[in-house]
Amino acid sequence: MLSKTAGRLRGSGRGHLHRALVPLGACVAAALVPLQGAEAGVTFRLDRLQAGPGETVRVEAMFFNEGNATATWDAPQELILQWRDAQGNVVRTPARLDGGRAVLQVPVGQFSRASWSVTVPAQARGLQAIAIEGEPVLLALDATSAERGEIVAAPAVGPIVDPAAPGGARVPDAGVLAGTGDLVDDGAARSTAQQGPPPAASDDRSVLDRFRSALSPYEPVYFSLGARPHLNARFQISLKFRLFQPDDERESGFLNNLYLGYTQTSLWDIGENSAPFRDSSYRPSVFWLSERVWESPDRRKSLGFDGGFEHESNGRGDDDSRAINSLYARPTLRYRFEDGSTLSFGPKIKYYVTRKGNPDIADYRGHVDYQLRWARDDGLMVSALARKGHEKGSLQVDMAYPLRKLGLGKLNGFLHVQYFNGYGETLLDYNVRAKSQVRIGLMVVR
Repeated sequence: MLSKTAGRLRGSGRGHLHRALVPLGACVAAALVPLQGAEAGVTFRLDRLQAGPGETVRVEAMFFNEGNATATWDAPQELILQWRDAQGNVVRTPARLDGGRAVLQVPVGQFSRASWSVTVPAQARGLQAIAIEGEPVLLALDATSAERGEIVAAPAVGPIVDPAAPGGARVPDAGVLAGTGDLVDDGAARSTAQQGPPPAASDDRSVLDRFRSALSPYEPVYFSLGARPHLNARFQISLKFRLFQPDDERESGFLNNLYLGYTQTSLWDIGENSAPFRDSSYRPSVFWLSERVWESPDRRKSLGFDGGFEHESNGRGDDDSRAINSLYARPTLRYRFEDGSTLSFGPKIKYYVTRKGNPDIADYRGHVDYQLRWARDDGLMVSALARKGHEKGSLQVDMAYPLRKLGLGKLNGFLHVQYFNGYGETLLDYNVRAKSQVRIGLMVVR
């Protein structure tokens, strides 16, 4: 669950004003907002030490996921910052998300970034302890022009109010904190006009938030084009829905890891007359998933597991009908390298309960899907899926690379290259060996 401002992150947090308010020339003040249980959290910092009124600064945030499942970070469109004028009154300004909306899927053990831009208000002077409304953080900035700024000398202007304390108790000035090295461990400051409990969210909004927090990607989502023997496209959509949402993300009961899944893979013969769909595979499923059921003391090695029931069919009738019901279990071993990349191996072991229209499918797919994956944080990803039946099988290799790193501006998604060779690219042709195929396109979720 993600909170309203720092990416809809649920859980208690601790804010602190960086100890180094005196030697600010050495580093930018930062604030850490961890979840209970240290499963995930957001760190905030400013991109500058000093900026005068009218200048633009950026609030930078890094979301890190140390839980046992992929986390969704819905970065807010706007953060409200609180400054102080010369009389100690609150001045509120909006910081707007750079690049538009950002809903990011963060795998276990990885992180993602976002930033917001804000103009220093004209009333702000001196060393400011800036609060982010709704977040237990304080950020330090010398709100003086570069020609006149004395970062180490100017005290914070006005008191910081802790709305969580009885009567709005005052927190010591930043100048006092700088001298003592004490940490601020309180909620974010709010103006007196905002004192008291926030208005309750509407029922519709609450339902929408719960739905969004329970919905997440499952397998890769992509759309790619090939040209053998004629122009064709292969695309896949895949989502999972968490059935039981715990009130506390530290809870790890069995029901909290139950999911419904849906994956659709289609082959579209665009180059044929009327551009028909060659075949589609529909895979609803119900399963239990934890991406981290064990972890080594150095956090380099981990083991995940998912297993459950999966139905696969192509939605056709008569001789073209294909359907499989299977039970599966998939342990996944992961190793985290020092360079920020992760190698994983996850064999999906299947037991076919029924095989309508394709009783000999095990001869072509076997009973195990072997998947090997290597991915660098915010970089190249390469995965291979191998199936081996009796003397027959298939190999699929996927590669993805962030488009924005190819000089394409702020374009979202990944450049996708896919290679397939072997039997059964579609469920209809499970026993047909097609020509090897290379496709290139867009991957949305990898």
